[in-house]
Amino acid sequence: MRIARLAGPTDFEGWRKTARALRLAGVTPGEVVWAAGGEGELFADGDPAPAADAPAFTAPRAFVDLAQEVICHRDPERFNLLYRLLWRLQDQPALIQDITDPDVARAREMAKPVARASHKMKAFVRFRLLPGVEPETYAAWFEPMHHVVEKTAPFFVRRFAGMRFSILTPEACAHWDGDTLRFTPGVSRDAAPADDLLEDFWRTYYASIFNPARLKVKAMQAEMPKKYWRNLPEARLIPDLIASAAGRTAAMVAQAPTEPSRHAAKATKPVRDVVLEGTPPSLEALVAGVDGCRRCPLWKDATQGVPGEGSATARLMFVGEQPGDQEDLAGRPFVGPAGQVFDKALAEAGVPREQTYVTNAVKHFKHELRGKKRLHKTPVQSEISACRWWVDHERRLIRPRVIVALGATAALSVFGKATPIAANRGRAIQLPDQAQGVVTYHPSFLLRVPDAEAKEQGFKALVEDLALAWKLAA
Repeated sequence: MRIARLAGPTDFEGWRKTARALRLAGVTPGEVVWAAGGEGELFADGDPAPAADAPAFTAPRAFVDLAQEVICHRDPERFNLLYRLLWRLQDQPALIQDITDPDVARAREMAKPVARASHKMKAFVRFRLLPGVEPETYAAWFEPMHHVVEKTAPFFVRRFAGMRFSILTPEACAHWDGDTLRFTPGVSRDAAPADDLLEDFWRTYYASIFNPARLKVKAMQAEMPKKYWRNLPEARLIPDLIASAAGRTAAMVAQAPTEPSRHAAKATKPVRDVVLEGTPPSLEALVAGVDGCRRCPLWKDATQGVPGEGSATARLMFVGEQPGDQEDLAGRPFVGPAGQVFDKALAEAGVPREQTYVTNAVKHFKHELRGKKRLHKTPVQSEISACRWWVDHERRLIRPRVIVALGATAALSVFGKATPIAANRGRAIQLPDQAQGVVTYHPSFLLRVPDAEAKEQGFKALVEDLALAWKLAA
């Protein structure tokens, strides 16, 4: 009988070297006793010499991968099982593929809980700040079901590469200093830190994401067994959350339903049954149809269409560029920051907004996402041309005496061609439908001017142009 002693319970390289030497020496599985840990040579009774007629052999990769998992299991028979499989592979090269074989089936069954134990370690390790330790270092206590510390520690190195930490367990400890991952013998629970300042944040986060209506206690405990609770800061909340779940669910059901997402509702509803071709019969029908417009792709990313608003008999009509972020959410033109500048300029020019009609050259908000922010993008000519159908019919139904184009995009829509603002502002431009046009700066342009003096001069010019338009409309 030979005694093969390994350096530790997960000494895979030692097992592989020893098993290969035993196999080449022709030592059968029944002649070997495996032992993990302790002092002494690999073989208590001397290294085995290879048999004279020992054939060369290699183990398939599938066996090596399986053995690396199985060796992390707590079952002391794992070494004998693996050696028995290695011995048989010489005559049965495809043995690992035979899932009906008792040894293969047993090895696969041992690999499964090892994978689960590694997963639980990734899920339930909670780091705590070590007080008074410089540089800043964290530690966590965990009690794995199998020997998975060495197997799983590289995951935490990848996940927290810039953080110094230790994972303490009863059998082995992993330490990362930012450069080197090393392992030391296990310690007792007393060596692990107690609560730190982040505990309350964990509990607040867990309580906020807990959904009582979806609670399934058995499923939760299957995924997060009670034996792990004592090491989790949020576990203190679980009994009370479970006890109050039924009452909270009933209260949620009794509450009025929340408003569905406008974007989701818009994406699923059919286009409104309104006149989108030909001649709209009224301004009301035209306004109602804006949200159903599909003339260009801008509707897909907008919350809703933004129609014009104001007096149906207005003598003065304002055409802006497009809705902004707040206009897109409110469904009304000029209610955001640019709208505030516009209202201020109207007041100084003596123009009552309620006696005018305010609309945009483009009816949907064109933007791009930067993180969570929606940043304005200037409409292109094809989008302006597609939306001009709406502006033309607004002009036909309202029949204003004067139309003010606020900005270059609006000027392109109103005049049908590029109309430089600096060269054309401050005067009336005759339009084909007998109305007169005035071109001026868009209020949002003034918000972007960094120089205070230039901004003041621009606002003064805007007020002058609005006053001119109101005089022409009289």
